[in-house]
Amino acid sequence: MQSIAESKKSQNIAEYIIYLYQQEDLIRSFQGNLEEIRQYVVAHFPVEEMEKEGIFNWYRDLKNQMEKEGILEKGHLEETQKLVNELSQIHWQLLKKDKTYFESYQKAKPYILQAVMEAEGQDLGNEIQICLNGVYGLLLCRLLGKKVSDEQLKSAEAFGEVLSLLNLVYQQERISRN
Repeated sequence: MQSIAESKKSQNIAEYIIYLYQQEDLIRSFQGNLEEIRQYVVAHFPVEEMEKEGIFNWYRDLKNQMEKEGILEKGHLEETQKLVNELSQIHWQLLKKDKTYFESYQKAKPYILQAVMEAEGQDLGNEIQICLNGVYGLLLCRLLGKKVSDEQLKSAEAFGEVLSLLNLVYQQERISRN
């Protein structure tokens, strides 16, 4: 699991964040019961026993971190939220100086505003958090076999375009820092 997560992190930061959201929800679905996670999740990975132990340890560490941060019922890891905030800072910089990004954002903006209005005062976080939640929501609908509306598809596509452009800049900045 760690190698999957690290691979996603090095290639697409938005995918990595959404992957961590998915893993947090998986742990919550088992109420943090590590033995059930071992039995119903880890045991089904088509890998050697030694690798399964590494996967289990990754889930254990993630669950312990969630417990430590008090997010076993809801919320996201602090480390993940820092990444969301970092993407949000890049977002605000790009809006001011990158025409292509600005045009992409303009396509997503109506869906962002719609999400804010539908939240009826509930805090959804920053605009990038809303984009991530929209893409993750579509993923959940598909995983659960729920019908996905054309509007959901359009919003997820617009959000995905914004996140994709943000990822390009994030990866470029990451490379230049190293």
